[in-house]
Amino acid sequence: MASSPVLSPARVVARVQSCKSIPVNYVGRFAPSPSGPLHAGSLATALASWLDARAQGGRWLLRIEDVDTPRTVPGADRVIMGQLEALGLAWDGEVIWQSHRNEVYQAAFDALAAHGLIYGCGCTRREIADSALRGQTAPGADGERAYPGTCRHGLPPGREARAWRVRVPDGVEHFTDRWLGPQEQDVAQAVGDFALRRADGLWAYQLAVVVDDAAQGVTDVVRGADLLSSTARQRVLGRLLGLPPLRYMHVPLILDAASGLKLSKQNGAPAIDTGAPLQPLQAAWRALGFTPFPAEGVAPFLREATARWAERFPR
Repeated sequence: MASSPVLSPARVVARVQSCKSIPVNYVGRFAPSPSGPLHAGSLATALASWLDARAQGGRWLLRIEDVDTPRTVPGADRVIMGQLEALGLAWDGEVIWQSHRNEVYQAAFDALAAHGLIYGCGCTRREIADSALRGQTAPGADGERAYPGTCRHGLPPGREARAWRVRVPDGVEHFTDRWLGPQEQDVAQAVGDFALRRADGLWAYQLAVVVDDAAQGVTDVVRGADLLSSTARQRVLGRLLGLPPLRYMHVPLILDAASGLKLSKQNGAPAIDTGAPLQPLQAAWRALGFTPFPAEGVAPFLREATARWAERFPR
């Protein structure tokens, strides 16, 4: 399947702004990183996202998040797409690849810079960690330490910009997660000014995901609970770009029974076996906390699972 054409900088700003007025009931998406095939954990997220979209009578999009090119495994995107097709998780419309969208991210970056919301940072990760330790700042839930604002008012003498950060406004960000309930985070205190362009020149995940969700007209994000800590800063960034807020649902992670760590490609989680597709689907359904039920095939399973999901998460 071909990717969508890259929008010009002028058109992406208009496209992103137009999302405010598009009368769409529900647009969801699944956005895997092509660092390997789907495993049990990523399938549970994909299934939850697909079911939520179908239960709401909405669209379900597929986006390949390959902006972090060093982690990309050649051909993994096609493997993931083949797995989804074998499992009956059909997507709507064209697939987009983040690696094709540099101009789009640059346009959003330039829009923020034009309002004085971007600055260069010369700090290394070690320097940031050392500053946090000196200030006795505890790491966040994901192990990340808040940026102390070292370069916020200008680079120290003799330093050059390594990364580019957004100026985070003061205030607590409140939102209600559809699975986990009320959430809040003081992004300025817990995270600080976060990077939008990394020291290696790549666009940061936080910028790419906010811009792409808006450009695709996404209304609802269903993803793993490991990304809950990113939600408040993405909402802040979206507001700085003048974008409408999204609805979020963060579903439970599947943990490795031996190590207690979340299943991930980095931790060596095995690829799902699509030779008998009903089995991994049923396993993902159970992992999401739902009661198992018999089904004669993939299509009957997905129909019944969609109905049960709609009962638990009504419109």
